[in-house]
Amino acid sequence: MRKFMLPALAGVLIAGLVPAVAAAQGGEAPGAPGTHPSWLPADKTGFGTARDRASNVWFTLQGGRLSEIYYPDLSTPSVRSLDLVVTDGKSFAAVDSSARSQQVRRTGGLTYEQTITDDQRRWKLRKTYVTDPARASVLIDVDFVSLTGRPYQVHAVADPDLTNEGSDDSARSDGVNLVASDAKTAAALTAEPAFSRTSVGYAGSSDGITQLTKSFTLKDYAGAAKGNVLLTGQTSADGVRSRDFTLSLGMGASDSEALANAKASQRRGFADAARAYDRGWKQYLRQVKDVPSSLKTKRERDLYQASVLMLAASEDKIHQGALIASPSMPWRFGDNDPEWSPSGTYHLVWPRDLYQIATGLLAAGDRDAANRSVDYMFGTQQLPDGHLPQNSHVDGTPYWKSVQLDETALPIVLAQQLGRTDARTWQGVRKAAEFLLSYKAGNGHASPYSQQERWEEQDGYSPSTIAAVIAGLVCAADLAKANGAAADAKRYLGTADAFKAKLSRWTVTTNGPLSKDPYFVRLTKDGDANSGTKYNLGNSSVTMDQRAVTDAGFLELVRLGIYRADDPVIRNSVKVTDADIAFTTPTGQFWHRYTKDGYGEKADGSPWDYTFPAESRTTFGRLWPLLAGERGEYDLAAGDRGTAAKRLRDLGRVSSSGDTMPEQVWDENAPSGQTGFPAGRPTASATPLAWTHAQYLRLAWSVEAGKVIEQPRVVRCHYLSC
Repeated sequence: MRKFMLPALAGVLIAGLVPAVAAAQGGEAPGAPGTHPSWLPADKTGFGTARDRASNVWFTLQGGRLSEIYYPDLSTPSVRSLDLVVTDGKSFAAVDSSARSQQVRRTGGLTYEQTITDDQRRWKLRKTYVTDPARASVLIDVDFVSLTGRPYQVHAVADPDLTNEGSDDSARSDGVNLVASDAKTAAALTAEPAFSRTSVGYAGSSDGITQLTKSFTLKDYAGAAKGNVLLTGQTSADGVRSRDFTLSLGMGASDSEALANAKASQRRGFADAARAYDRGWKQYLRQVKDVPSSLKTKRERDLYQASVLMLAASEDKIHQGALIASPSMPWRFGDNDPEWSPSGTYHLVWPRDLYQIATGLLAAGDRDAANRSVDYMFGTQQLPDGHLPQNSHVDGTPYWKSVQLDETALPIVLAQQLGRTDARTWQGVRKAAEFLLSYKAGNGHASPYSQQERWEEQDGYSPSTIAAVIAGLVCAADLAKANGAAADAKRYLGTADAFKAKLSRWTVTTNGPLSKDPYFVRLTKDGDANSGTKYNLGNSSVTMDQRAVTDAGFLELVRLGIYRADDPVIRNSVKVTDADIAFTTPTGQFWHRYTKDGYGEKADGSPWDYTFPAESRTTFGRLWPLLAGERGEYDLAAGDRGTAAKRLRDLGRVSSSGDTMPEQVWDENAPSGQTGFPAGRPTASATPLAWTHAQYLRLAWSVEAGKVIEQPRVVRCHYLSC
């Protein structure tokens, strides 16, 4: 009986039984290889993954849509975006992410809900995002409502950029499903109820968005060979008779694995997967501390919880202890041109950022994560000569390779703070400490001169770097004593003391132009803080006398227990930096990284690029909220708990509605001639920046305790008092 009925049903849609799938009339899609692939802006409003390690897939949200999906690890973005296109088939087609009315909220755990309303008020969409805890699939539950009473079509358009490279993917329609693959990775897009038609195409020519916005109709192309390909499926929803559908984006090492994951998640159902997803994060939160009483409002408490969860979600599930700086690719870093392809930078592991993240999680009560970070840094990242790379992929492979001494020193501080006296950790600590003693740059300057300081743009003698080196050596000495290496301990302490004794000559100017009293400079090139040596600041900025360039990195000397908060030079340097690089916004007072920083958007608000000529001042570094957190720690060290509490309040005000915290916020250099860039609100910089979230957690607990909690007692006792 079935043999004779199937042909009769082939062209008929029976709701809930057999979807009518249009034949792939167009064959191979035209327009190969498609336009140049690039990643979406970095101002993410959501970041999620399941707590379960079986689900090695992560998603981000940006501008009303799903943006990057990371798979199989956090160094590998493999999907660029998923948009929904609404059309009446004859007079309009609107991409949901282009609508002006966009709302996003975190509904609990790391579950997010986006609500999009059409500019012409013809329709409304609500999208809810989770990942399937049992497998590598992202699930999107969609409710689509027609606001006019007329039926519309809704198409899902996914843009795979597999294995961090969007130019070599192929795609095909597989019945009611869609699949894309390259040599290593595959993605599959399915719907429940199933798509009624499917098509694949090349970006900018035959993809679904281009077709629908030009002609309001979709040609059904069955295949697209190597290029920048997109997947398009028409859903069952019309907004009147049918409103709800679920999309599943399954990832895998092959077409069959990706499709199996997507289908298995659909069979499980969104509701069951969402419950398990939320349950996993609730169980995690029960294992860490409750929200500290220093956070007064529900908004602050929600942001605290989100910060804990986002930091935990930043850990790779294959390479434990590897927590990335940010799941984003800001500005030029998001352009997959040959120089930046495959993209790296922020979705890598920086030892310095990892130290900040680990101490934030440690403050929140996740000691296990902090210990895994130590194991990763000394067991996976550390190089044979003892230093840790500038940054690395999650598997430990170095990406950028400049030497930054603080990134070798701070892991030692973390190990000592955790009481890691075991022989294996000591072996890594000893190698790192020996590197700090023996390092010599190519120009002949020796440690604590660093090839790059913490902002990664200049070589020289930097107060923040030297603070980390001194603290690292004192902590290494403590671990050496615990391992019976008294001679090593003596050498480390002796060198630390020698560095402290020379610190003023290297980094404190007594004849600089910013004050008649001594103050710390950002850095010196020659180790003589009273010389007028000039250097170009980089990022299209100007050339300046080193005595005229300041930053707040000297505060690390107080936080780490090397200088007293009321030291006259520290106090004067605070005044100098406040006058030179602080700016008070409606959100709060924040700081630039340093004098005339150029790492940020252009004057008109368009993206940063490194190609602009020196002295042109084409780009402007904006305000960094995390520096308010560092200042709050200084306020506590100075005995001013009330001001520190205000810094904590201000730091919490910069988050998005989805509880993501940015790298930078808009400043006094408002983009010329444009509205929509309010001071104190996030720029398109890396968001969420894990360091900002970590600083929020650490300051919250420091304000609660009334003291700086991330201060090595062994350092304070050595230089100040116990």
